[in-house]
Amino acid sequence: MKQAMKDIPKVVWLLATGMFFVAAVSFTFVYLFVYLTGPRGLSTSQAGLIAGVGGVGMVAGNFSGGWFGDRFGHRRTLITGMVVSGLGLAALPLTPTAALAVVFPVAQYATGVTRASNSALIAFSVPEGSRRQGFALLRFMANLGVTVGPPLGALIATTISYDWLFVADGLGMLLFGVYAHFILPANGNHRPKGDASPDAPGLWTALRARPAVLVLLAAILVADTIYRQQYSTLPVYLKDHGIGTGVYGALIAVSGALVILLELPVTVALRRRAPLPIIGLGVMLVGLGFAALATGHWYIAAAVVMMILLTVGDILYKSPSTAYVADNAPDHLQGRFQSMYAGASISGVVLAAPLGGVLYETAPGALWPLCAVLGVVAGAAVLGAQRLPGVREAAVEPDTVKAATQS
Repeated sequence: MKQAMKDIPKVVWLLATGMFFVAAVSFTFVYLFVYLTGPRGLSTSQAGLIAGVGGVGMVAGNFSGGWFGDRFGHRRTLITGMVVSGLGLAALPLTPTAALAVVFPVAQYATGVTRASNSALIAFSVPEGSRRQGFALLRFMANLGVTVGPPLGALIATTISYDWLFVADGLGMLLFGVYAHFILPANGNHRPKGDASPDAPGLWTALRARPAVLVLLAAILVADTIYRQQYSTLPVYLKDHGIGTGVYGALIAVSGALVILLELPVTVALRRRAPLPIIGLGVMLVGLGFAALATGHWYIAAAVVMMILLTVGDILYKSPSTAYVADNAPDHLQGRFQSMYAGASISGVVLAAPLGGVLYETAPGALWPLCAVLGVVAGAAVLGAQRLPGVREAAVEPDTVKAATQS
């Protein structure tokens, strides 16, 4: 494993380390609703509206952030997004209630913008054959931070106040912006040469020329909407069948621990395998995980099986799919390709709860079978994309990329 990670440059290790600290103080996504309905005194519907428009802002930032990076430089875009988001989050405790529905979505939009630039910087920094490991490293550090964050946030909220959660989150963003200024090379702001050419293809022309990428993006959107049912309808389902919050929390904690323990080793072990079959299998496992719940019996055992399949699917598809999009992006469109992936991979934040909630309320027995079918179909589509024009049959070796670059 150590040998396989050697091609990841020092700057990516530094970037991933910074993301650990950002994730560790990212309390907003966990405690926002409690804060709005508690200290702020808002109704559930008002809090839901603010959280909802914040989610829309984040998804919009993911979808559009790559344009800023391709146009103005990914380093500059990342730093600017962190500063804007940090200022907005740190100011939330002082923001009048009437302005929350504006300030919070702007801060979330800026957070979303940084994600595409972050991925593009990794894509430009890591040799093509090692990008899976690079993205897996970033996910590992971010997941580690997210594991540390909630209990730390609970300690701050109970011993100091909820206001300090958002101040800490905002300061974390601001400090990361300063940190990124020093660790990222100045040439991270240079636009690729292809951007200056009048003959360079635009985003949609480039995507149409890469049909496998389009199939992958559609499959990822479906997979993310299914995957995030575990955060919305799943706890309701478990409660309806007499399973308490403690069991649900344990399932989420074990899943997070498995991702932290297994993602890097699994990614390294599979790095020489063609990516699309791995991604397709991962997406199918996400769907099949929910098929376990469709049995309607042995609810705790079914939930355990579901979470295992869901976690394995998550490990298999997420890092390879990010790397696949990066490997297929023209240099001058790297940010916009990453934006398309980032937006698809986080759309479940907006889509999962309302779609799953409506279906569970109207036809509860249909939700899990539908999730299973959609996951299997989406995964099968990715497997089938292996036959589309322009798809490589095998993974690229780092040494091959280096040799081609040096020749």
